[in-house]
Amino acid sequence: MRILLVDDEVELTDPLSRVLTREGYTVDAAYDGTNGSQLATASNYDLLILDWMLPGKTGLEICYEVRRQGKNTPVLFLTAKDTLDDRVQGLDAGADDYLVKPFELRELLARVRALLRRGGLQTYETTPGRLVVADLELDCDNQVAYRQGRIIELSQKESQLLQYFMEHTGQLLTHAQIMEHLWQDEEQPSSNVIAALIRLLRRKIEVGKEATLIHTVYGKGYRFGTAFVESM
Repeated sequence: MRILLVDDEVELTDPLSRVLTREGYTVDAAYDGTNGSQLATASNYDLLILDWMLPGKTGLEICYEVRRQGKNTPVLFLTAKDTLDDRVQGLDAGADDYLVKPFELRELLARVRALLRRGGLQTYETTPGRLVVADLELDCDNQVAYRQGRIIELSQKESQLLQYFMEHTGQLLTHAQIMEHLWQDEEQPSSNVIAALIRLLRRKIEVGKEATLIHTVYGKGYRFGTAFVESM
């Protein structure tokens, strides 16, 4: 999971970056709003942690810019502003959560985990034909996916199936729905073809310690996303 932390207080930013890294996250840090804005709008992050008052651009402006791009990346504000009007303004700008300084580290980490779980259910389109869920990106037109720096070549059916999953993140998709989608105008194959195709796709997009994305709901179908435990 990639996190962007933007705060001009070096005595806060550097230790917090180290803590988040020890928790297993990949952290990019910026110390002013201009650099933070460039990173937030040019890259795909799983979470943005923004200070409100920043040199160059405010965290509020960065949040507006990200939302204008159509990105649903969760945003957590860290700020000394604690009036109701301030909180409303931040939420109206597109923020997902708000933590007033000084804060307890345990609370911040808990909010980070909650926002990342929520963010794992979101699908956004970086450019036409490219879908992103969590750390997986699919180039629909070229039948190629990307995860953790890996290039994943897909067959036509694998790409169609992955696109269908990513466009319906968090939804239960039945065997019948998948079959109908993949073989709309073709003679439908035997039912065990879906299970075989899912196995092949899992081997390609879920390698080593990468988070599970395709979850089996036994007797019903499948769910796609990072926030589920497989149903037994």
